[in-house]
Amino acid sequence: MKKLILPLLLLVAFGILAAVESDPSEIVGYVKYDIYAAKNNMIALPMVQSYAMASEVGNAIPGCTAVRWWDASVTPAVWKSCTKAGPIWPAATNFAVENGDPLQVYTSTAGAFYSIGDLPASPLPTYTIYAAKNNMIMLPLDKSDLNMASLVGNSITGCTAVRWWDASVTPAVWKSCTKAGPIWPAATNFATEIGDPLQVYTSTAGTWPGAAKLSK
Repeated sequence: MKKLILPLLLLVAFGILAAVESDPSEIVGYVKYDIYAAKNNMIALPMVQSYAMASEVGNAIPGCTAVRWWDASVTPAVWKSCTKAGPIWPAATNFAVENGDPLQVYTSTAGAFYSIGDLPASPLPTYTIYAAKNNMIMLPLDKSDLNMASLVGNSITGCTAVRWWDASVTPAVWKSCTKAGPIWPAATNFATEIGDPLQVYTSTAGTWPGAAKLSK
């Protein structure tokens, strides 16, 4: 699996996804993302935690030298990047991070990144979707029913491609399911999980799944 999602009991709750989604005030937990050395890795920040800046995320990952956020609000879309200069994260390129952000990180050390904390209060993070562009989203923690790329795609107006970054192979690649007419091909469809950072391509601007997150 790409990661492990495990609810931890804070008061009295059942250790099942239904409890995670229905009773967020009583649950904390973590989402684990595998980190591969000398590669770009995709992570997200699904749980509520204390990170405020890209540098703080970078400092939490051994060997991390770059943290990036995909800015699709500009043309062409670009990675907004904070790259470490020796022991310093430059203030000029440091940027704010928030709950639900999908991020790309580069590290020299293999390991794992844990997003640990309280389950976010409703409403969970939502995203601005830009037309005719690749957009980065995280599958929100209340969307466990969207457990295939095709289902994610069908939930986004005008979506024709859903991709997941596979850093376990060399070279790392986007695992992609691209719509063929009205059909999502079974041969390229893949499983998705809450907390997944995903890239989606759409022909229609909007927000998903609800009100938009602000651009950085």
